[in-house]
Amino acid sequence: MAGGTLTADPKLITKILLGLNVAVFVAVLATQQSGFDLVNRLDMIGLAVDPSRYQLVGVAHGEWYRLLTAVFLHQEIAHIGFNMLSLWWLGPPLEAALGRLRFTALYLLAGLGGSALTFLLSAQNQPSLGASGAIFGLLGATAVLMRRLRYDMKPVLILLALNLAFTFLWPNIAWQAHVGGLVVGAAVAFGMVHAPRERRTLVHVGTCALVLLAIVALVWVRTLQLVG
Repeated sequence: MAGGTLTADPKLITKILLGLNVAVFVAVLATQQSGFDLVNRLDMIGLAVDPSRYQLVGVAHGEWYRLLTAVFLHQEIAHIGFNMLSLWWLGPPLEAALGRLRFTALYLLAGLGGSALTFLLSAQNQPSLGASGAIFGLLGATAVLMRRLRYDMKPVLILLALNLAFTFLWPNIAWQAHVGGLVVGAAVAFGMVHAPRERRTLVHVGTCALVLLAIVALVWVRTLQLVG
C-alpha cells in the first residue's frame, strides 16, 4: 500500500500453533462421528494391543510419531479451551522475546519432553494426551524469562503453584507430561536467556541439541525396557 509499511506479525507462530491444535481437535471430532478413532492412532502410548485392529501399537512398537502427535491432541472442549487460552496468553511475550525459531523449538521440545517422561514413567498400556506438556513448558520458560528480566515473580509463581496443584490433585491427569514439559521448557529457556552475546547462537543450538539428546535417551531406555 502506498505510504504504508508491512510489519511482521509478532504472534505468527503462536497463531500457527493454536491453529494446528484446533485443526487436530476438529479432525478428532469429525472422525468420532464417522467411527474412525483418530485419538487412538495419535495418542501417547508405550506398548499395547489395539483391540479394534488386533495388533501391537505404541512408541515401543516403532510408532515414534506418537511422541509428537500427542502434543497437539485434545479430546474435550474444556481441555483444549484451557490450553489454547494459556497458549494465547503465554505465547506472544515469549515469541517476542525469543524470536520465532527459538520459540518454536521451545514449544516442540517441551511437548516432546512431556511425552518422553510419560513414556518412561506411565504404564505401558496407558494412553495419554500430551498437549498440556507444551503449555507447561511455556509456563516454565515464562518464569525463567521473568527472573532474568527481574520482574515481579509472584504472579507466575502463583499460577505455577495452582497448575501443579491441579495436576496432582485432579484425577485422570498425566502429571508426567506436565512435569516433563515444565522441566524441559525451563531448561531450554535458561540456556537461551543466559547465553553470552558473543556465543548466543552456539549456546542456543547446543542447549536445544542437548535437550533433544536427553529426550531421545529416555525414549531409547524405555523402549529397551519394553521390548528388550
